[in-house]
This record gives sequence, C-alpha cells and structure tokens, in this order.
Amino acid sequence: QVQLVESGGGLVQAGGSLRLSCAASGRTFSSYTMGWFRQAPGKEREFVATISRSAVSTYYADSVKGRFTISRDNARNTVFLQMNSLKPEDTADYYCAATNEGFRTVVASLFDYWGQGTQVTVSS
Repeated sequence: QVQLVESGGGLVQAGGSLRLSCAASGRTFSSYTMGWFRQAPGKEREFVATISRSAVSTYYADSVKGRFTISRDNARNTVFLQMNSLKPEDTADYYCAATNEGFRTVVASLFDYWGQGTQVTVSS
C-alpha cells in the first residue's frame, strides 16, 4: 500500500514556473513507476509524465515535453514535477500516481495508487 500526498500547486502567471512534489509513505516507493496526471474542469484526466523506478528513464506527453521535468528521490520517497514556461492551458488539478507497470504506461486505469491532487492555475 502506498499513500501519496501532493503539494506545490498555486496561481502563477503565464511563462512562470512551479514545482510540484509528491510525498509517498511506505518502504516500497522505489519499486513503483511514478507518474503525474492532470485534469482540467470538464475534461478527462490526462497523462503528463512518468519516471522509472531507478529514475533513469522518463516519458512525457507531447504537450509538456521540453517544459516539464519529472524527477524522483527514492531516499526521500518523493517525486517532483518541475513546470516551466507555463501556459493557461496547463491549468488543472495535478495528481501523482504509482503503478507496477513500466515507465511508458500512460493509461490512468493502470495506476494503482493516487494522491488527492493539487491545483495549478496559470493566468494569462
């Protein structure tokens, strides 16, 4: 069992940056592929990024590639999402999630554990 708690969301102007964090409980954090998803009002939850168990490999949605960076610190049981050059269309609730699948997993239903989400609002 893994419990996930996100933090770091907020209001930022377009072009700005935010860093999201997701703290995990449990001793098995390093055994999970970790991912970030987002859900805008009235839209389905969408994949943002994943990182492999060892942090060697990452995978990004085309919409965030080159602007967002996912990383993890297995010693601190934490995964991060650095978001730069933010756009109004990045506005959403952001969720971290854990899966036993590989790092190219992008389907939300394949993730077993989810945080409660943190809100990101980008003003134009």
